[in-house]
Amino acid sequence: MADARRLDHKIWGIAWPAILANVSIPTLGLVDAAILGHLDSTRYLGAVAIGSAILSFLYWGFSFLRMGTTGLVARAGGAGQPGEALRILARSAALGVAIAALIVLSHPLWLALGLSLMQPDPALAAPAASYIRLRLLSAPAVLATYAVVGWCIGRQDTRWPMAILLVTNGSNIALDVLFILGLGLASDGAALATACAEYLGLGIAVIAVRRARVPLPPGALRRALADRHGYGQLWRANTNLFLRTACLLACFAFFTAAGEKLGEDVLAGNALMLQFLLFAAFSLDGFAYAAEGLAGERLGARDLDGFRTVVRRCAWWSAGSAVLISALIYAGRPLIFPLLSDLASVQAVLAAHSGWLVALPLLAAPSYLLDGVFIGAAETRPMMTTMWLSALGIYLPVWWLAQPLGNDGLWLAFSLFNLARGVFLGWVYLHYSRRGRWLAA
Repeated sequence: MADARRLDHKIWGIAWPAILANVSIPTLGLVDAAILGHLDSTRYLGAVAIGSAILSFLYWGFSFLRMGTTGLVARAGGAGQPGEALRILARSAALGVAIAALIVLSHPLWLALGLSLMQPDPALAAPAASYIRLRLLSAPAVLATYAVVGWCIGRQDTRWPMAILLVTNGSNIALDVLFILGLGLASDGAALATACAEYLGLGIAVIAVRRARVPLPPGALRRALADRHGYGQLWRANTNLFLRTACLLACFAFFTAAGEKLGEDVLAGNALMLQFLLFAAFSLDGFAYAAEGLAGERLGARDLDGFRTVVRRCAWWSAGSAVLISALIYAGRPLIFPLLSDLASVQAVLAAHSGWLVALPLLAAPSYLLDGVFIGAAETRPMMTTMWLSALGIYLPVWWLAQPLGNDGLWLAFSLFNLARGVFLGWVYLHYSRRGRWLAA
């Protein structure tokens, strides 16, 4: 019992700063949406929804810089190699800056492709493109910060990621008010606010690394940055995460595009609901982060019993939190929804479909937790295969069959997609456990 209490204390020591930090992410989105939703047209909110979906596909597509770094650092820490963990960070951050440069240089190509695939209304295309170009100013800061956050989580330190996100999102909200309401820049103001805030977050990330004071031999980081084999190893280890995240973001982009086909009011309502849903996702991710750091450490130390205990305790906390979050969403709907938009048509969309927000935390919680387990174990291939299986085998077929249901059909497909991810990953977890593959991997 005492061991369980100590483990719970460690889990919450990692989870609560992550939860607090993560909740600030959808808070930012809700503030963006609420400010833009109170302008005289849904055009600006729709433009930000389209632009954010395309940028998320790019930025989060490279979130392996966070997830892959976490798993490798956690296992290096479990093996007693903090210096190697810092070298992994150096290569990951350098790779992030290089990728950001490619994103900026190639943006005319992928921007045209993204808009052609989403096919927004012509009134939304121009402000969405402008929003994206302004947000690209901070691409190097975004991807380099991913690497630092992954390194911190792998070290079971979520307080610095909390500081990074709180500074980034707090300053973003303040700049939103200045640029959107004060200067009247609408969706362009939202983009500039985010770009400025992301550089402030990078500054906090640099401080976090310097304060860690990990001892290294002279020239070790320079050699790590010049180690081509290390970069190749990092890229190979994270290819599955890239493909997995690209699939996930394609599903979100498809959701936004399908909602846009149902009308501007549905697009705006769905954008608000997705931001609201992120409260649940990012809150539950706190326990996934705990699983990443603690499970990876136990596998690095070759402690299989400890690994299973970590997974079991994190699962209990994640399940309880999902029930609490669903209850809070159900109770808070009448109070929160009127704050998000003054438009009666958008409020009608929120009222008609809000039941999906109550169900989704319960349906998606297993997938969030198991993602953390597999990231910490540096076992990324099952994450990729189960994501694609859920998208191609569940999400798209259900959406196709449920089109007569309109927006309810779209939300049904999205909900079953999230449920399927947890079911498939759960099967893989049991398969690995029965075959003794965790330590072998």
